[in-house]
Amino acid sequence: MSRVALVTGGQQGIGLGISRLLVDAGFQVALASRSGQDSPAVAAALSELDGAACYFQHDLSDVDHVPALLDEVTQALGPITAFVSNAGVGAPVRGDMLELSPENWDFVQNINLRGAFFLAQAVAKHMLAEAGEDYRSITFITSVSAAMVSTERAEYCVSKAGAAMMSQLFAARLAPHGIGVFELRPGIIATEMTAGVRDKYTSRIEGGLVPAQRWGDPKDVAEVVVAAATGQMRFATGASIPVDGGLSISRL
Repeated sequence: MSRVALVTGGQQGIGLGISRLLVDAGFQVALASRSGQDSPAVAAALSELDGAACYFQHDLSDVDHVPALLDEVTQALGPITAFVSNAGVGAPVRGDMLELSPENWDFVQNINLRGAFFLAQAVAKHMLAEAGEDYRSITFITSVSAAMVSTERAEYCVSKAGAAMMSQLFAARLAPHGIGVFELRPGIIATEMTAGVRDKYTSRIEGGLVPAQRWGDPKDVAEVVVAAATGQMRFATGASIPVDGGLSISRL
């Protein structure tokens, strides 16, 4: 049976880096995002991945659409053997957490937590129903913000901390069935989303903010995802893995 990976937000940034290496590892990749198929990012990703990927439109906040998404993916590619919960949103407005609005809080939690949970739940049920000899995995891409405080992005930090617990819950529930579950916490990664702060952070990174003294690359995250998805880490299920060049190491 062919290996099929569903990657949310797989058309750009960290998600595209993950999709590239999964294709290289022999996976057929389903890219899911709320962007339309006509979006430049989706078109460019499909062109680059050259027949090894298909696109499926899905808004994470629309949990009612989850069954239709999984039906579309499995009909096109077959049973899902790896799920990468990567898509998410940042704080709509950075600022004093004492001024955080309920609307912005709900927007972030509906996507990063509620949407991510119920899609993972449906994928887990799908994997259990399709149980076979092939290894299966779920990987949650969270952030160093799951544990590192940014008071101007409170809603984002809380959503990532919640996603970290979500990973632990799924790991414990699915371990008896041979489904590995992992959480990856990227640090400062060079993507389109961070391009606007590149000058601001480069000198700080080189000055020691990141012990590795460089920006992270989507490939850095993707390499760990591939190891998880191909079963190289199967007995480490439940692991939370920083992919941040040492950013989150506690230092004096």
